[in-house]
Amino acid sequence: MADKDEIEVEETPGYQAPKKVDLETLKNLDSDDEALQRWKAALLQGSESAATDDPRKVVVEAMNFHSPERDDLVLDLTGDLAHLPNSIIKEGSQFRLKINFKVQHEVVSGLRYVDAIYRKGIRVAKNNYMLGSYGPKAEVQTAMTPWDEMPKGMLSRGHYTVKSKFIDDDKEEHLKWEWSFDLKKDW
Repeated sequence: MADKDEIEVEETPGYQAPKKVDLETLKNLDSDDEALQRWKAALLQGSESAATDDPRKVVVEAMNFHSPERDDLVLDLTGDLAHLPNSIIKEGSQFRLKINFKVQHEVVSGLRYVDAIYRKGIRVAKNNYMLGSYGPKAEVQTAMTPWDEMPKGMLSRGHYTVKSKFIDDDKEEHLKWEWSFDLKKDW
């Protein structure tokens, strides 16, 4: 059984991650398959300009709590993650998470956002969102989770802690952090 503080990642039965190959090998594989060549061209478009001295493969810059009821709540994930501000979120609000990141050096297969939500030390929810596969690019790329709804009612109001991480098919952890919010009757 996993440690209480560890975020469990659910595996997809029967799925096997593709083997790792460098960008040049990937470009030259299956050169006779026209559809695959178009897909690889789209995936690797801009990879030449993504060169950097930063050794990280994925640099997560921000996560936005997007709701049609208000301006986005933005978590800047480039600084000190130990001192992220506490947010106030309205009960019952519709939302989705918008994640801004850069991919460097090689293709990242099966990038996921995984979290576990705790209230008073008890896990009340967990999420596992497959964001997709991304090629290296100099510009920021964006992924969004499906729409969801915050719980509502007097018993659901209170302080929540979220343990989050970004991982890929190779089980490489790109970022891991904690953040918190207060669920209230209004913004």
